[in-house]
Amino acid sequence: MQARTTRSPFQVLDVTLGAIRTLKPMVGRIRARDRDLGEQLRRALSSIALNIAEGNQIHGGHRLERFSTAAGSAAEARTALQVAEAWGYVEYAEIHDGLELLDRVSAMLYRLGAQR
Repeated sequence: MQARTTRSPFQVLDVTLGAIRTLKPMVGRIRARDRDLGEQLRRALSSIALNIAEGNQIHGGHRLERFSTAAGSAAEARTALQVAEAWGYVEYAEIHDGLELLDRVSAMLYRLGAQR
């Protein structure tokens, strides 16, 4: 199945949406085993995209705050996936591509000025 792509002028948002599409099946599987962890992962992934979009529309310090919040949410999502793997809800091979996309998003946000 070919992933649907959208092209925004802001590449980090495209990569984030790709991560969400890649991880969507895992979110459902994790949620089926651990509702709280699955919901926290879903909220963190959504928060990355929403904060990037908001940060892209504003200037100054608030822009960097939004990008920093997005970076924090990326770290949260990454850790939620690792916790799910540690509990045996998913296998590492199943989340590997999503983890790599989240790492890419984090690196892009860092270059945009996000504080860690």
